Amino acid sequence: MHIDLDFQAHLEARFGAKFILSEILTGGDINSVFRLKSQHLSYVLKLNEAELYPDLFQKEANGLKELTTSKTIDVPKVFGYGEFDTQTYLLIEYKRSGIKKEGFWEDFGHQLADLHKMSQSTFGFKENNFIGSLPQFNEPEQTAADFLIQQRLKPQFQKAQQLGYDFEPLDAFFKTIKPLIPEESPALIHGDLWSGNYLINSKNQPCLIDPAVAYAPREMDLAMMKLFGGFDDKLFQAYHESFPLQSNMKNRIPLWQLYYVLVHVNLFGGGYYRQAQDIINRYL
Repeated sequence: MHIDLDFQAHLEARFGAKFILSEILTGGDINSVFRLKSQHLSYVLKLNEAELYPDLFQKEANGLKELTTSKTIDVPKVFGYGEFDTQTYLLIEYKRSGIKKEGFWEDFGHQLADLHKMSQSTFGFKENNFIGSLPQFNEPEQTAADFLIQQRLKPQFQKAQQLGYDFEPLDAFFKTIKPLIPEESPALIHGDLWSGNYLINSKNQPCLIDPAVAYAPREMDLAMMKLFGGFDDKLFQAYHESFPLQSNMKNRIPLWQLYYVLVHVNLFGGGYYRQAQDIINRYL
């Protein structure tokens, strides 16, 4: 995937600016990512194969816009998305980097809590989207437990079984975990909040990128943040001050993390299989 003269002309006509390729950026596992400059602005251009992921960037754009609408935490502005030739693309704002000043983690915790206070009547989202390159399902559910089981865990277990990874006994597992899930209102969550999906912007504040949004149990974001680390305890303390968590959250963390571990099983293979089975066994 590349930017040839025809594609550059398409972008310039579409967005009304003359672009200069500034640098190649890291793009995760599936995208090619570039930094573009115009006379006044810098942009991030993400590219992928239209045949493989025809609506991936549309979903990402909608997620970024949903986070922006909350007016709680910084998110790159979306300029547009589309297709050209065999490529699909997304053009968003380039965020200049700041530094992690004193109080950064506390600000992050308070802002994340404010994001999670955004709610709607049902769990889910207006559309299905993606987590990484995998479909993520957001059909409406009335309870947090049903959302976790029906929209998060079951599709990933089914995908894993298609790949040859068997998990037992799932019926008993689902029955056991259902009463452990606290009843709270749906929260607007980032959905894939590991340490690679936030930036420090030029105002030295957190900025969220690459979302997999839903109105979901808020503890899912917090559990994902603890799965691979990279977040200071001051963030979680500030979060709890702003939006106190229900008791025994520590005992639920592996349960929320199971979804993300299963995603890794399905994306990267069996190295995560034992970790997923260990979480299941923990609750049986």
